[in-house]
Amino acid sequence: MRYQKPKGTMDILPGESEKWQYVESVAQDTFNKYRFSEIRTPIFESYEVFERSSGDTSDIVSKEMYDFKDKGDRHIALRPEGTAGVVRAYVENKLYGPEHIKPYKVWYKGPMFRYERPQSGRQRQFHQIGVEAFGSDSPELDAEIITVGLEFLNRLGIKNLKVALNSLGDPESRAAYHKALVDYFTPFKDQLSDDSKVRLEKNPLRILDSKDAEDKKIVANAPSILDYLNDASKERFEYLQSLLDDLDVNYEIDPTMVRGLDYYNHTIFEFMVTDPAFDNKEITVLAGGRYNGLVEELGGPETPGIGFGLGVERLMLLLKDEDIPSQNDLDVYLVTIGDKAERASVKILSNLRKAGFVADKDYLQRKIKAQFKTANNLNAKYTVTIGDTELENDTANVKNMATGEQVSVSLENLAEELKKIEG
Repeated sequence: MRYQKPKGTMDILPGESEKWQYVESVAQDTFNKYRFSEIRTPIFESYEVFERSSGDTSDIVSKEMYDFKDKGDRHIALRPEGTAGVVRAYVENKLYGPEHIKPYKVWYKGPMFRYERPQSGRQRQFHQIGVEAFGSDSPELDAEIITVGLEFLNRLGIKNLKVALNSLGDPESRAAYHKALVDYFTPFKDQLSDDSKVRLEKNPLRILDSKDAEDKKIVANAPSILDYLNDASKERFEYLQSLLDDLDVNYEIDPTMVRGLDYYNHTIFEFMVTDPAFDNKEITVLAGGRYNGLVEELGGPETPGIGFGLGVERLMLLLKDEDIPSQNDLDVYLVTIGDKAERASVKILSNLRKAGFVADKDYLQRKIKAQFKTANNLNAKYTVTIGDTELENDTANVKNMATGEQVSVSLENLAEELKKIEG
């Protein structure tokens, strides 16, 4: 029987995993600068966490969720995105308490799960990196969240980024827009897809995100949210734009961009990129927005929030190999001659590693020529050769693999001698 990985999953092999480690290290370093601390939540939660946070009319809940009953007859779901679990943790652990500084800022990374047709950059098990900030409704925080996302992607060498920006306004503005959409779509009800007919009754904003071709034609002339912003929402949005102008952020207003969930309000944004990896089509690499009702939806006190998430698989397709520094350079390859050297090599390697060197050796008892060939293939900076004579005389032959220069050093003080050679 031949075993294969499940459809929609992937093996991240050595060579590729170093790229993932690099991306995660850049994420951690960038987010730390802005005082975001890492949070880790379970990969499965109660089904209701995602039903409440994503809405029962969303494709995630209605079509894509991996959910099941466990042995205790509890309704469980594998997480389809990161925000809901973070908000649940925020509420359950009372991170809104007075002992915690506001805004409470966290970042996360990890696998997510959605049952959909696998394609390039989109798997059934995929990975997200994201940030969330709770406890402030400040437009300045909105600007910071957008800035931290840009800095992260810029540090990774992602080029040709476009920031698309929109506002959903406050609840009053959104209610007015909700009515306008119902008035607009109702005459087209018979022409809408079955899914959008349901959305018209429950949440008409979701029609604007429809992938159905006929729906898209009707949506093309739908009213714009920007025409329904009240004065306070309009002033807030204009102020945010002025902050981004001060920061020299290149953005475009996209009035067609929406979020279908009621708790989203004011600022929403997406980072778009055009790249040969996606046949030069414009794709979304990062998306986020302000959600000032989600904490209450999951049982917490009234708490404003904002964040973003990005898909790591899609990001990996955009990364160029030359932008990723090697993280596993081999400093020393130990070449052994004879049984005594084999035994001694174990302790020598241990001492080198304790001294901070990346070190390795041959474990196949091969001839010296084969060992040097392996050292060369591994791009080792130095080889250290030991045999019976070297052990008796407390010496080791060190070879600089780039220059070919060789020198004999004290075996007992090998680590110190290597540091001297390195300068």
